[in-house]
Amino acid sequence: MSTAALAPPNSARSLFSSVIVKKAIMAATGAALYLFVTVHLLGNLQVFLGPEAINTYAAKLKSIPEILWGARLGLLTLVGLHILTTIQLMKINSKARPVAYAKKANSASTAASRTMYLSGPTIAAFIVYHLLHLTVGSAHPQFSETDVYSNIVFGFRVWWVSAAYLVAMALLCTHLSHGVQSMFQSLGFNHPKHTPRIKKFAHAVGLIYFAGFASMPLAALSGFLPPFFERL
Repeated sequence: MSTAALAPPNSARSLFSSVIVKKAIMAATGAALYLFVTVHLLGNLQVFLGPEAINTYAAKLKSIPEILWGARLGLLTLVGLHILTTIQLMKINSKARPVAYAKKANSASTAASRTMYLSGPTIAAFIVYHLLHLTVGSAHPQFSETDVYSNIVFGFRVWWVSAAYLVAMALLCTHLSHGVQSMFQSLGFNHPKHTPRIKKFAHAVGLIYFAGFASMPLAALSGFLPPFFERL
C-alpha cells in the first residue's frame, strides 16, 4: 500500500486530535474564567455592605501583590487563549464546510451561540478598559488608591461607563450561559429528556450573574450607593 493512500486517514486523525486538543483548551480556560468571574462578583458585591467592608477586602488583596497581579495577568492570558482557540476552531469548521448553506437554519442555535465569536473579543477589550478604570485608575478622574468604594460609586455615576459595563456584562453572561450548556453537552448530557432542563438551568445561571453585576452600576446611578462622604 502506498504512502499516499495512508495520507487521508492520517490527516483525518491529525485533524481530529487537533480539534480535541483545542476544545479541551477552550473548555479548561472557560472553566478557569468561570471561577474567576464568580470570585470577582462575590468580592465586588461587598460594596453593598458599605465602604469599610469592600475597602478592607481590597486592602487584603493588595497586601499580596504577587497573587493579585498574577491573577490579573492570568486572567488576560486565559481570555487570550480562550479567544485564540475559538478562532482556530471556527477556521477548522469553515474549512470542513467550504460551501455555505443556501439557507442558514438557526432553529438549533441560540443567540448566545451565534454571538460567541463577537462577544469574546468585545469582553476582552472591556476587561482592558475595566482594569485601566477601576484598577490602575488612569481612566478614572477621581481614582483613589485606598477608597475602592468611592471608585466604584463615582466611576459608575458616569452614565456611559455604566452603559458600557451593562452591555459587556450582558455579553459575558450570555457567553457564560452558552458555556454551561456546551459543558453539559460535552459531558454527554445531550438527551431530549435532559436538554430542555439544562437550557433552563444555563439561562438561569446567566440571568443570576447578570443581575449581580448589573446591581452595582444601577445602584450607583440611582443613588442607592451614595458617595462615602455622604455617609459621614
